[in-house]
Amino acid sequence: MDNIYLFMLIAITILAVADIVVGVSNDAINFLNSAIGSKAISMRTIMIVASLGIFIGAVFSSGMMEVARKGIFVPGQFYFDEIMYIFMAVMITDILLLDFFNTLGLPTSTTVSIVFNLLGAAVVMSLIKISGSDEHSIADLGNYINTAKAIEIITGILMSVFIAFTIGALVQWVSRLVFTFHYENKIKNFGALFGGFALAAITYFIFLKGLKGTPYYKEMQGVIEGKEAIILIGSFVFWTLFSYAFQKITNKSILIIVIAVGTFGLALAFSGNDLVNFIGVPMAAYHSYEAWVVSGTAAGEFSMGVLSKKVPAEPMLLFISGGIMVLTLWFSKKAQTVAETEIKLSSQGDTNEKFEPNALSRAVVKGTSFLSVAIDSIVPKTIQDKISLSFEKPSESSSKAVRADAPAFDMIRASVNLMVAGVLIAIATSMKLPLSTTYVTFMVAMGTSFADRAWGRESAVYRVAGVLNVIGGWFGTAIGAFVASGIVVFLINWNPMVMTPILLFATVILLYRNYTTHKKSTNKTIEEDSLTTSDISSVQGVIHESAKNISSVVKRSNKIYSIAIKGLAKQNSSLLKKNKKQVKKLSDEVDSLRDNIFYFIKNLDESSVSASNFYINILGYLQDMTQSLEYISKTSHKHINNNHKNLKFSQVKELKEVDDAVETLFTDIKEAFDSRSFEHIGAILNSKKEVFDLVSSKIGKQVSRTRNEESSPKNTTLYFSLLLETKDLLTATMNLLQEYHDAHDSSVAPATLNIEE
Repeated sequence: MDNIYLFMLIAITILAVADIVVGVSNDAINFLNSAIGSKAISMRTIMIVASLGIFIGAVFSSGMMEVARKGIFVPGQFYFDEIMYIFMAVMITDILLLDFFNTLGLPTSTTVSIVFNLLGAAVVMSLIKISGSDEHSIADLGNYINTAKAIEIITGILMSVFIAFTIGALVQWVSRLVFTFHYENKIKNFGALFGGFALAAITYFIFLKGLKGTPYYKEMQGVIEGKEAIILIGSFVFWTLFSYAFQKITNKSILIIVIAVGTFGLALAFSGNDLVNFIGVPMAAYHSYEAWVVSGTAAGEFSMGVLSKKVPAEPMLLFISGGIMVLTLWFSKKAQTVAETEIKLSSQGDTNEKFEPNALSRAVVKGTSFLSVAIDSIVPKTIQDKISLSFEKPSESSSKAVRADAPAFDMIRASVNLMVAGVLIAIATSMKLPLSTTYVTFMVAMGTSFADRAWGRESAVYRVAGVLNVIGGWFGTAIGAFVASGIVVFLINWNPMVMTPILLFATVILLYRNYTTHKKSTNKTIEEDSLTTSDISSVQGVIHESAKNISSVVKRSNKIYSIAIKGLAKQNSSLLKKNKKQVKKLSDEVDSLRDNIFYFIKNLDESSVSASNFYINILGYLQDMTQSLEYISKTSHKHINNNHKNLKFSQVKELKEVDDAVETLFTDIKEAFDSRSFEHIGAILNSKKEVFDLVSSKIGKQVSRTRNEESSPKNTTLYFSLLLETKDLLTATMNLLQEYHDAHDSSVAPATLNIEE
């Protein structure tokens, strides 16, 4: 039985490595997004700077490890075996929960996860102990849980949402009021002062205040304490002079340095604050096992009061952890997925919104609009006009301003994001509070984007819905962590020898499944038949560039239509259900192309504006095709899923004839577009009467059957629906070909005329 605890310790250690990987994948959003979103420095530079910050922060993070040991529960109330069950349950639940959110691409809080995992496991274990005792009741639960510290931690986490949003919005509003969106000239004149202030704040709060959470602070305490004001003023003067010299010598904006140093500082603050979330429990488990082995006492009799004592740091473990975190940062694809969420929600311009609006987001936007109108009625018009000038955005005449891949926001906002988030996290670290770095950085980013008026009428309901979804996910994390860890610790306590291996095996299976799911979702954008956005700015260029998309849609449409007929014939509900997903995927890609129309039109050459009409018409016909396919797929699946009567053999046979004709037509179209043999389009158009006549003849036959022999209303309805929607599909396809044929002829005619002359 004793070997089970060594097995648990080894398993917890392995899970800790995996937890670091999963945790960094989630929290990379915290220190990468501002630099990535502004595109002020290259991705390689961002990664190098962040890696240095992570590694140094990890080495200096040991002061936070006490939270996992005694911050949530009272260790003296538990025996060694119970503590190990708690730690085992926490690690299993934590890694699964974080990996689940990473797979969805939603940022969640590793701090909330670990705190509520510990709380849930400790509460359930306490209840188990109480239920087995005649002397204690549920009223004594407070004796087992460090209630005051737990409430302090949870309150701090919740308050950080409001504080981070408010301070981020306020600092950004003042910064924008001073520098405006046309900040280039003002930065040249006042950038030295802004750089001095920002860099001094980062230096003081992160490098000096942050040191208070480390064991190395004692060596510097005599030098620092009592001289904070001198250090702060001296730092401001130094960085102001540095900023002035940098701008004069390099002729570049000091904001580049602020963003680079801010990224380093925020990565350092993240690592120092969050490493406890990944290795705090394993280190506590190791110290518990070490103390128990030396004691020689039975596992169920050795009190864990030893965890209440301060334990020296483990520099080698911190060093190894820092290395793993850096490697994860470089190689984790899930980190990129999570980062995309915050960048889109804080983007200054319109973008492909990730979240759909809901009733709550609409209510919040309407309420905010009402409040804005009320404030406008109080503030004098002259002051409003003056403020509005500072928030007047740059003209969108330049192609860079309207490109879909333009920076999500400018360097002013990126600098404020990094400075404010870094300062808030460093203050919490100095107070030994495991503040949620995800909450802070995310809400600072949302506050600055709100102050920057990035949430306009075009995007507000989507952005607010996204923020509410993410915040809802945080609360979901807390509830899920509490309940799941409680269940897991109950199962382990029930039979540790059996349940521990089973739960570990289940963890491996779930992690692998999430990995494969995420890999498939990230690869879908580079599949052979995926649709691509066009950046071409001439009619002829759009014609050739869009040929690939048309070929892809036709190929996938042919497959979807054939599977729908095949699924009906074989009554295969599973096949039809998968087909519905393929149609939805195709429809979403076409919608994405449609959402890019704004950027496409803005980037057109003045001499090629007619290309916009062609492109818009093409997308309209592609949408018509996907809508017909969606109806055919949905209706087919609904009929089989509802267990209605099978189609008759004659009906299936006729549908197969139509399918063969459609397949021949679509194959010819695909070959014409693949080979760019546009002259063949005319021949295909000439053959459209044959296909339409075939469909019409099948409709006529069904009319006769209905009058004479058909006895199933559902079959009749389905059959007519399929044939009529097939006609709509063919009509949209032929209209697309006609549009392409006419546009190609008109675009090449002038060139032909010039050659003849």
